[in-house]
This record gives sequence, structure tokens and C-alpha cells, in this order.
Amino acid sequence: MEAFGKPGIPPTWASSDKDRVGTALGTSRLWFTLGHGILNEVFWPSVGRPQIRDLGFLVAKEGFWREVKRVARYRLLEEDPASPLVEVVHEGEGYRLHLAFVPDPRRDALLIGFRLEGEGFRLYPLLAPHLGGSGWGNTAWVEEGALLAQKGEEALALVGPFARGSAGYVGFSDGWQDFAKHGAMTWTFSRAEDGNVALMGEVREAKGTLALAFAPTPEGAKTLAKSALAEGLEAVRARVQALWREALEGLDLEGPDPELQALARRSFLVLKAHQDRTYPGALVASLSVPWGNTRDDPGGYHLVWTRDAVEAAFAHLALGQEEEARTALAYLAATQAEDGHWRQNFFPDGRPYWEGIQLDEAALPVLLAAALKERGPVGEATRAMVRRAAGFLAREGPVSPQDRWEENPGLSPFTLAATVAALSAASLYGFLEGEEAEYALSLADCWNARVEEWTYVEGTALDLAHGTRGHYVRLAPPGPLGLRGRVEVRNRLGVSLEPAALVGLEFLALVRLGLRPPDDPRVLDSLRLADALLRVETPTGVFYHRYPEDGYGEHEDGRPFDGTGKGRAWPLLTGERGMAAFLLGEDPLPYLRSMAGGTGRGGLIPEQVWDAEPIPERGLFPGKPTGSAQPLLWAHAEYLKLYLAWREGKAPPERLGRVAARYLGGGGRPRVRHFRREVPLEALASGERLLVEARRPFVLHLGFDGWKGVRDVESEPLPFGLHGALLDLEGHETLEFTLYYPEEGRWEGRDYQVRRR
Repeated sequence: MEAFGKPGIPPTWASSDKDRVGTALGTSRLWFTLGHGILNEVFWPSVGRPQIRDLGFLVAKEGFWREVKRVARYRLLEEDPASPLVEVVHEGEGYRLHLAFVPDPRRDALLIGFRLEGEGFRLYPLLAPHLGGSGWGNTAWVEEGALLAQKGEEALALVGPFARGSAGYVGFSDGWQDFAKHGAMTWTFSRAEDGNVALMGEVREAKGTLALAFAPTPEGAKTLAKSALAEGLEAVRARVQALWREALEGLDLEGPDPELQALARRSFLVLKAHQDRTYPGALVASLSVPWGNTRDDPGGYHLVWTRDAVEAAFAHLALGQEEEARTALAYLAATQAEDGHWRQNFFPDGRPYWEGIQLDEAALPVLLAAALKERGPVGEATRAMVRRAAGFLAREGPVSPQDRWEENPGLSPFTLAATVAALSAASLYGFLEGEEAEYALSLADCWNARVEEWTYVEGTALDLAHGTRGHYVRLAPPGPLGLRGRVEVRNRLGVSLEPAALVGLEFLALVRLGLRPPDDPRVLDSLRLADALLRVETPTGVFYHRYPEDGYGEHEDGRPFDGTGKGRAWPLLTGERGMAAFLLGEDPLPYLRSMAGGTGRGGLIPEQVWDAEPIPERGLFPGKPTGSAQPLLWAHAEYLKLYLAWREGKAPPERLGRVAARYLGGGGRPRVRHFRREVPLEALASGERLLVEARRPFVLHLGFDGWKGVRDVESEPLPFGLHGALLDLEGHETLEFTLYYPEEGRWEGRDYQVRRR
């Protein structure tokens, strides 16, 4: 009989509050998450494709029933923080439910061992298919011993010792509604077509095994589930243990602090669990959807962000796992756009999701390529990738359409540091040759010398209040006003701030990448100001906001972020602050302990922690995870890099020897200043020449010392598709000029002047 209530209520995902993430390794293409003691999203056949919302459990006997997720009295038992194998023990009024989750290394299947203790109790698994990455359009039905669902060419089967089953529409005829209305399972609908559906089964045994499997057809899914059951839970568990022992072989994460060591091992698990096997090298940002229990977001964080992926690859390098980093780099070479950039984010198969452009996401893969070249040879595909990326940075920089938080255009110390390091690395490590190498290095030297001009302020109200001379800003907006302009605060309606008020930790990249010494007075003043304005003390440790007036986070009353909110504190920024302490010769241990203290129930590092008074009814407690992504791959990568730096005393893996030697060793002084309309130049030092450049051919109409000796100079081709005219001011005090674009038949419409210092 067909269920009623079609198509069901609007679907959502599970909470992003995960207890554990895992995968079997082997040839299996299945990844799973646990949250609130039950199975949450399961991903198949790649880490970007969630196929269920959750698989929960009801326990019931005559006149009594409970959903164990809502009771929320459970313990996690793990054999090793670095293993995906975990047992969950739920306890309630007269019952105890043991659940063991074991992914099959050979099949796209997950085994769930169960044992229900308690007189008269029966177990009722409740499954919410979200095939194809959405709760809409699913069809569910019941066969003897199996609960099945399908959407297009994606299907699942939950097989086990079921006495009966029912398929329904969520919010109307699903199994939970049945219990809520009748206190027992009374419905046995055989089918629910094309909607937001759910399946429930009554298990006839108190102890046994369920198998959840995925395939292009329901028959295939059922076959995989049955064959996994035939092999048996313990045999499959032994295979998982063997594969993870092999993955851990040679990995040294020993340390004097057991809690920090456990988090380091768990961070390794997180790195491995976010790697794709259908598309090797793809690393998604999180196997979760931030505030997922309030939305049906098709992307969530199970997408590849180049920035997050490279941060994770550097963590693998810090662990000595060069092969993992090279696999990630090969994947990045395959997903690079022809013009040299990477999309803002994309599915593991390479399909773009958001289309924003961030220069740091084009720069960071170059740093990874150079770091790998320090350790051994790289192939021609990597050389071609670096050349394309360097060309994109050279053409499009230094102003980025988006900063690293994907919010604003402008000039950010983080993005500038990554861009300068990438351009110089492309030249210094031999990825570029001849004129291209010379040009890229000249551009890097010039932009590096102008970082303070673009992003450093002095004598502001904040500096006067905190006793600092000046500080780096998070971002200077594009346009002629620059540091005198205003920056719109995203996620806050109608709020804008002066750049000087936008304090952030972006400047720490200048130190980490070896462009500024850690004891530079400008760095120390900025650090002092950031500690005063962004640092949050919580019962679990210290954490940092991204910037003042941030709006990305829960509202004041704890309501989920819905496009607006209030920014919360970020553990990954605690890691960045800890690395700065390490590079200054200070002890980073308090920052490591803070990151460990801010983990969730299962020891995973979240994107954000709550930094206000507790709101227990919403599960929000100071210093503990919010409804943002958990775990966040970037945060675990940051923890691992800081943990290994603390334990081994080594510089972060992002710091390239030749780049740091150039800029910390007194080299890198620009001989040519690159003039672009986005970043006009006011003065040249003695011995410096001026290169006026544009992205298309132009005629330079110029004069000296007040438009004397007016003449025209045609631009010449430069590397990477640019065009320029090289000038010398020797013997003159000022140069005046404007540009004419013959292909368009128009003038620049503005006169410029450059003086000699």
C-alpha cells in the first residue's frame, strides 16, 4: 500500500555536530559520519556525494518508546583515535543499545553490529534516504528482509533480520510519526514514491548485524549488503584494522601529552577520511553541512576548496607523507582552469559549485609544488600547472576579487603573502625560465615591498587606545581611496567599517611564509592588537575571531546562521596564533591545548566554538562547537602542523627555503616598480625604474616635470600576456602620463604622476 502525505515536508541534512568520520580504505568508495550517537550522512561513490540524511534507532516495548538520538545518553568507545572503528553505547530507561560501525574495505557497504539489552525491548532502525545529494525525488519501498530506496541511477539497501518494514513520507507517514501518534509501529506501507521519504524496520532479534550498501541499482545494493553480511562483521573488522595499521606504519605522533597525542592521531584519521578514492587527491573541506539540520544545501562543505586541500596536503608533508601530497597536487593540476586559477570550490569530479575567484587559491598550489620540488623532482604536468598559475597571478594581481574568507575584494596581507611567495617560488625553483622567471621575480619583489603601503596603518584610534604604533589591516578595499575607503561587512546588513578597524590575523602569513621576521615591530604591534580585539577566553581555552563585527555564525540567541548572524571564534585561528608564538620562540603548548579543549564529544575540531553565555537548549556551551562545520579539515591540518612544530622544532612546511632566504636575508629589493591602474604608484627611489603595464596593448602619452617634452611610447609585450612600457626618471623630478588603448579607441580618462624620492 502506498504511503500518504506525498511529497513530505522540506528535507534537511543532519546536524554538522559529528562524533566521528571514517572510511575503510581498500577499494571501497564509502565514507560515513556519526553524530549524536547515530549514523549521519554516508557518502558514495565519492566524498562529495551524500546519500542519506541519517540512520537512527528507536527502542520500544509495550507502552514505551524512545529515539536514542533525542535521549542523547551515549558513550563512544574507540580502539584507537586513528582508527575509524568505533562503538556507541546508548543507555536509557531499562535499556542499553550497543552499536558498532564497520565499513567494508571491499564493498560499498557499511556493517552495523547491534545488541539491545532490556526486557521486552525491540529495535527499530529509521533510515532517511537522500540519494543524489537531496531529500527530494527519492522513492522507497520494502521487500522481505530489506529496506530499499532509489533515485535515478543511485540506490541503497538496508538489509538485516527485519520482521516487517514500512516506507513513508517524512512528516506525515514515516515511522517516527507512527510512533509519535500511536506509541508503536502500526503502519506497514510498502512504498513511497518521488518525495522526501523515510524507511523503518522492526528487527526481530536482540543481537545481530545490519548492512547498508549503495550501488547504481537496488539489486546491486542488496547484493553488496548480503555479501558483506555473509563475510561477517568480525572478518570485515579485521580487514579494516589491517588496512589502517598499514596506513599508520611509520607514522610517528608520539608526544609527552596523551590528550594532544590522541588529537594528533585523530587528526590523521580526519585527513585520511576526507580523501577521495574515486577521484584520488580530492580533499573536501568537511564531511558535514554547516547548520545542516536547518537546510537542504546541495554543496555544504563536502566540496574541494583549493586552499583547504593544500593546507591538508602540507599537513601530510609535515607527517612525512610525500606521496599523499603529490597525489593532491596531481588532482589540482587536473582541476585547474585554462587561465591558471581554480574555481572557488568544486565537487570532487571537478564540476564547479561557486564561481568566485581568490588569488590565494591560485597561489597555494604553487607553494605546494615548490615544497615538493625541494624534496624531489616534479613532472611536466606540475611545471605546466605552476606556469599557468603564475601567469594568472601576474595578470590578475595584486587585488583579489575575494579574500580568504570569500567575502570581500581588495588587498589582504594573507593573499599578498601567498601571491608573493608563489611568484618568487615559481622563479626561484625553476618552474619558469628566461623572461618569465625574471618578470615573476621582479613582480614579487615589487609587491612584497608595497605590502605595508597597501595594508599597514599608523596612528589610528585603535593604535592610540592600545599603545601600538600601527597595525596590519585584514583588508584594504580596491579603488583610489584604498586604506581611506570603507569595507562592507558581509553577513551583516548595512554594516561597513574603515579598513583600520578591520583587525585580523591575515598578517601572520607574512611571517609563516618567510617574508617578514617574526620580531618585526609592525608584526608585534599587530599581534598585540589582535590579542586585544580578537582573542576570546573560554573555559576550554583561547580562540580568535576572524575580525570585528563578523556576521558568520549563530545569532545572539543561538539561532542558526541564516545568511546573517554573529561571527564566533575559530580554533584554526588559534593554530595560526600558536604557530606565530612558535616562530617567536615562545611555547605554543597553550594554543595546542586550547584546540584540544574546543573539540566536540568525539574529539573532532569544529569550524567555530561558542563564545557567549551557554544556551543548553540549543546545545551551545562556551568553548565548545557551534552548529558550524565539524570536523573542519583545515583546522585538523593546522593542529597537526603546530603539534609537529612544537614536538620537532621545525618550521612550518609552507615556508620555502629559497623564498625565506631571499626576503629574510636582505635580498628582494625591487629594481623595477610595476605600475598598474588598480595600485597606482606615487614615487620611485633612486636607482629604480618604472614599468607601466596593462592587460592589453596601449600607448603611453607622457611628459616630464610638469608635462614637458610630451611624447608617445607604444607598449611592448610582456610575459603572461601583459603589455608594458619601461621608463627611467633619472634627471627628472616627476613623470606625468596617461594611457590610450588603440584597440578600443579610448583614453584612460585619468592622468597620473610619479615623482622621484
